Amino acid sequence: MNVRVLRIELRRSVAPWAGVVVLTSALAFLYLLSGPWWKGTALWTAQWTSMALWTRSLLVILWPLAVGFGALQGLRDHRSKMSELLTSTPRPAWHRAAMLAGTTAITLVSAFALLVLQGAVQVLADAEYTHLGWLPISLVGALALVAGAVLGMGVGRALPSPLTPPALAVGAFVVTNLLRQWTSDSAVPTASVPNRVSLLSPGVAEVRDVFLTLSASVHLGQTLWLLGMAATGFALLAATTPRARLLALTPVLAGAALALLVLPSDPRRTYVVDDDAAAPVCDGPVCVAKAHQARLADLAAPGRKALRLLHDALGDQAPVSVRETTVIRALGTTPERSPRSVLVDFDDGTIATAKGEELTRALLAQGMAPTCSPRSDNESGTLGEIAAQSIAAGWVLGDLRPLGGTVHSSRDQLDLARPAWKRLKELPRAEQVSRISAMHAAALSCKGDLLATLAGVASR
Repeated sequence: MNVRVLRIELRRSVAPWAGVVVLTSALAFLYLLSGPWWKGTALWTAQWTSMALWTRSLLVILWPLAVGFGALQGLRDHRSKMSELLTSTPRPAWHRAAMLAGTTAITLVSAFALLVLQGAVQVLADAEYTHLGWLPISLVGALALVAGAVLGMGVGRALPSPLTPPALAVGAFVVTNLLRQWTSDSAVPTASVPNRVSLLSPGVAEVRDVFLTLSASVHLGQTLWLLGMAATGFALLAATTPRARLLALTPVLAGAALALLVLPSDPRRTYVVDDDAAAPVCDGPVCVAKAHQARLADLAAPGRKALRLLHDALGDQAPVSVRETTVIRALGTTPERSPRSVLVDFDDGTIATAKGEELTRALLAQGMAPTCSPRSDNESGTLGEIAAQSIAAGWVLGDLRPLGGTVHSSRDQLDLARPAWKRLKELPRAEQVSRISAMHAAALSCKGDLLATLAGVASR
């Protein structure tokens, strides 16, 4: 396709509008709506993989648009009443199909590339961890838009009715949502249909964990499926007889069969841990995941200070390292705990926003009384746990203060903590040490009421 033909096709087709609508819809969704893509460590501009997955998740709405615009493009010859004239020309039908499909493919790929570029510029400015593992996620997303549009063109050419474009767009939207994988309470996203079938959808689940990425078998299976879909759409677009249209269904059926053989049946083989992103980067005893290595400089000094204070308070029972937890776990499950490490989760509000002395206090609190409450969208812990942590950190530092970054107000924390704090401080030093040690052991085992242990009363 030369430049002159491309300019002509752009002027007389809806391809430019398809690209504009796809791009503006995606940007409006990301920037005008408040959602999880702007929160936590997995926000869409924080890391490369998160950016690629969030933009792919938008295909739930962008892919039906591409299919609908493709069908509208496929009706062009029928609307202009040129079908019989074009079939009488010596030029092969596949030449005309290639021009039509190529123009739309260029505009849709350009629109999706601009969307990815918008996120990539922001990631490049903030993230120190750079890799190319995100690229297949975005490439498959661009292929999905092209395949959907070409399929829509083919169906529009085969079924030249004004109802075809809206019917295809609505049908595609329904199908993508039926097959959609959801970020549920499980450790990895799951769907209400068999996993292999759900992966035929071009969209992906919302991003909850920065260490999860799509496996190579998912990329391969979806590529086979989408290539078959695109081939069927192109064959329908070029077909001139009923038999040719019937044979045109062969590629999409073959692509689906091959894809179902390749795609994983287990959600845990669909979303896998990116070992490189989760690899530790350390400054002495303080370690973070490679994906968050930019945070190490702020964490190192408070972490070392917290470890010294923990050793003074707990002796040989104290943790000897600070490390970021990279264990993928389900919502509602007990967090990872370790007697030898203070575990850091940057989605925990007490850690995420803290700096300097405030961060030292937060690390000290987590080391003295590790959180036991099941995971939720905010991992600050229950009010009782936070009150116990504030007492434990205050006992080491010499003053009772509320912990910041939690969903619990400072007043609520102090109102619950003061009675136990007063009882503890009235005791001889040896008894205080004994109760602090008992509270630490109870927190590690997730057994007992920490405030009751500190106050020396029966557990509620």
